[in-house]
Amino acid sequence: MNILHISASPRGPHAASRELSNHVVERLLARHPGALVTVRELAGVGDQAALPHIDAGYALALSSAANEPGVDGAQLRSDGLIEELVRADIVVIGTPMHNLTVPSTLKSWIDHVVRINRTMRPTPEGKVGNLPDRPVYLALASGGWRTGERARQPDFLEPYLRAILAMIGLKDVTVFSAEGLALGAERAAEGRARLAPGGTPFRRLIGVVCCVDKIATENCIFCDLLFRHVGPRLCCGAKNVAYRASN
Repeated sequence: MNILHISASPRGPHAASRELSNHVVERLLARHPGALVTVRELAGVGDQAALPHIDAGYALALSSAANEPGVDGAQLRSDGLIEELVRADIVVIGTPMHNLTVPSTLKSWIDHVVRINRTMRPTPEGKVGNLPDRPVYLALASGGWRTGERARQPDFLEPYLRAILAMIGLKDVTVFSAEGLALGAERAAEGRARLAPGGTPFRRLIGVVCCVDKIATENCIFCDLLFRHVGPRLCCGAKNVAYRASN
């Protein structure tokens, strides 16, 4: 079992999205204790340099009919990142929302792995993914509300990620979300405490979290976390529906 953990925030381990994605990975490891986790820090943390954007050589190669494996630059990086993705049985992506959509770090990774005639191919009906489907968990963090009745901004983050992942064949997507983290110091503190190991119980969070099952069970990674803290009433009841957990 190989788990690919992608972290896109420039804040590294201090990011809310990173802490949320860490929780997802921890639950996966509890279920698959022998799993190997590969961490890809897109913004550059520790000994990992930030992932550069694609270059002219890559763009020219993709526009040619050959699209052969690269020998240097972005094309060679693309080969490596695609192989890393292909080896993964499960993918976990932790990312913040930047300016209504994905941060440039994650967009760079997407540009490297979404590659014509490698991970997807054109057909008369549109682009079709070449990768076998597998579970993908998205851990999304935003300063404002991007879903639900209190959302006051467009959301080009989750819909874009779902669309671009599906284009390469990855359609089994589950979303966990922490929102409203910049709406005042108190809420930000509660959001950080919610994500911290051993921190504030979930019922103290004035934010949102998503889950999958209609009844909180151990079949759902996040329902399991909620169940252990405050019981099944906190299950949101529908996939990717924001749930206010302030009581």
